[in-house]
Amino acid sequence: MAADSRTNAGVDYISTYQKLFDFSHPGERVLLLCSAGNLSVTQGVVSELEKDLKVQEDTNLHNITSMYEVARYIGGKLRKIQEYDEVWLKKDGIEAQCSLLLGGQIQGQNPELFLIYSQGNFIHATSDTPFLQIGETKYGKPILDRTLSYNTNLESAAKCALLSIDSTMKSNISVGPPINLIMYEKDSLAIKHRLRLRLGDPYLAKIRQLWEESLKQAFDCIPHINWQHREDDSPENILID
Repeated sequence: MAADSRTNAGVDYISTYQKLFDFSHPGERVLLLCSAGNLSVTQGVVSELEKDLKVQEDTNLHNITSMYEVARYIGGKLRKIQEYDEVWLKKDGIEAQCSLLLGGQIQGQNPELFLIYSQGNFIHATSDTPFLQIGETKYGKPILDRTLSYNTNLESAAKCALLSIDSTMKSNISVGPPINLIMYEKDSLAIKHRLRLRLGDPYLAKIRQLWEESLKQAFDCIPHINWQHREDDSPENILID
């Protein structure tokens, strides 16, 4: 799971806030949450989750028995915050929409990944849909579509996630570092691989350089357009008796 940290960008105003959160209980469960959209709403959800853990509410992230029920619980928190704030936000024309990614594993169960919508409902990743995105997705999605499959190994998936975010940063000023990346290995029930890449990080600069060079090389290998091609010769215009 990977996330940038930029929440607003303009000529004279840029702010950064953490969007990737770790609610794991090592040895028993790993729970990762990634946020996008209205910052006050998503921060409210995270605060509610942290509060329930601190006071040991009867229902909290560390005692719910399945990832599905964790997603329902978080979806409920999201609806609660929005119901409280949305009417006031709308008065000033402020968009309250947001979304969350929930990923992880509870001991004895398979790892799962969910996308929780602003309305509190959710979908989960499957073998046919091996990755999920939130936030600014259009610039980074092509590399994911062309590179990832259900059988992609973990290291390649992590590298692909970084390249996807870098491609988005190249085209959209509202996305920027620090980039947080967490890689979780099935059944380990602990986070062993964690990375935070700040602006100017040598590795981040290196992968951008190599990716741009590789794209240019691939572009140069594409055959030139055959301008002698005639529309009459296209397969759909050929009649066969």
